[in-house]
Amino acid sequence: MTTSDIDTTLSAQDAPEFAPAQFVRWFREVAPYVHDFRGKTFVIAFGGELVSDGALNTLIQDLSLLSALGVKLVLVHGSRPQVNEQLKLKGYDTQFGRGTEPTSAEALECAKEAAGEIRLDIEASFSQGLPNTPMSHAQIRVISGNFVTARPVGVIDGVDYKHTGAVRKLDIDAIKMVIHQGAIVLLSPLGFSPTGEAFNLAMEDLATSAAVALRAEKLIFLTQGRTVLDDDGSVDTELAREDADKLLAAGMLDDDTASFLGHASRAVKRGVARAHLVPYTLDGSVLLEIFTHDGVGTMVVEDTLDDLRPASVDDVGAIVQLIEPLEADGTLVPRGRSVIERDVEKFTVLEHDGVIYGCVALIPYLEENMAEMACLIVQAEWQGSGEGEILLRHAESKARAMGVRRLFVLTTRTSHWFIKRGFVQGGISDLPKERQAHYNRSRNSLVFIKKL
Repeated sequence: MTTSDIDTTLSAQDAPEFAPAQFVRWFREVAPYVHDFRGKTFVIAFGGELVSDGALNTLIQDLSLLSALGVKLVLVHGSRPQVNEQLKLKGYDTQFGRGTEPTSAEALECAKEAAGEIRLDIEASFSQGLPNTPMSHAQIRVISGNFVTARPVGVIDGVDYKHTGAVRKLDIDAIKMVIHQGAIVLLSPLGFSPTGEAFNLAMEDLATSAAVALRAEKLIFLTQGRTVLDDDGSVDTELAREDADKLLAAGMLDDDTASFLGHASRAVKRGVARAHLVPYTLDGSVLLEIFTHDGVGTMVVEDTLDDLRPASVDDVGAIVQLIEPLEADGTLVPRGRSVIERDVEKFTVLEHDGVIYGCVALIPYLEENMAEMACLIVQAEWQGSGEGEILLRHAESKARAMGVRRLFVLTTRTSHWFIKRGFVQGGISDLPKERQAHYNRSRNSLVFIKKL
């Protein structure tokens, strides 16, 4: 098998039955994500469109794998097209669209029927166990129940929303008890008041409320291809929450994408680590989003990057103050203020309330499609909250935008930090020719390289 064969990624449907090198490479690449996500809680939400499009069984097989890997799952399903179909069959003119709409008594009964059918379909899919299928030996329990307490939306601007409800609270203790026992919690878009009334809920609102209340690691919306696109038509794989909010305010997105993105932004703002818009129309999209570096959907992250900006000449003094202690103890090679001033445009700084507390420099060697990441520093009192990860992710993103394919660092003290984040040890001969000529052999720095 040639290098080009190994580097070619095939879909699950088109991949050869036995490709050992590719299998081993993929398995090793996903290992860090398996370790990272074991024991974490994911809330995965999908509309009734996924069911009507026949994608349920494939999704359940992938969720079965996640469960087997130790991910704690809460599923939230919608039922809008099924409810609309029930209303049409019974001769009612009402049809639900995107957004909050009144729910009549007749529509509520249709919502109950549709939710019941989908819940049974999901339970049946998780009960599969045929040999030679992904569900063989799965034995996954799915638990649903009255986990959701709802309240009526009420009368807004003179409109009575009748049986349309909103989430009042969730029985988080009961949900955690279920998922900690290895079962999957299934939430239908219905809630109940303390007086026993049922209310029709929006799947997106319910999923967001569940993810926030559980402080989930991920909220994943499975959509009909509703992701955010760049100007060139490719998927924008990562958005800071502030940028997501700007897109929403601009009003340029279609209603479905805007709705999902709005809920993703709200979830992240309220403490969910990551929120994703993932197309279920792509085979294995959940696995690709979770276990590959860039994923296949749009991920919204908290706008901690508010404080991340390019350095200016005015920042030289603060950068020097960050660097000097590490130069003094031998962690960094001495540079001097004049070098920082000369290269200041290569620096990015982290700033909070006017205080610069972190920095990183990116030095490109574009002839060889490489770049050096240098001076990645976070002040001691700010460490431990992911600021180093922020700077690393920014440097990687900036390098990719330049067309860089390999990022390298030279270090004498922090090898393990970089190894944990995907860097592999190399040698001086792996460096760009120009950098080899300036390598300080008296320091004997180790070389670590990461493919982008």
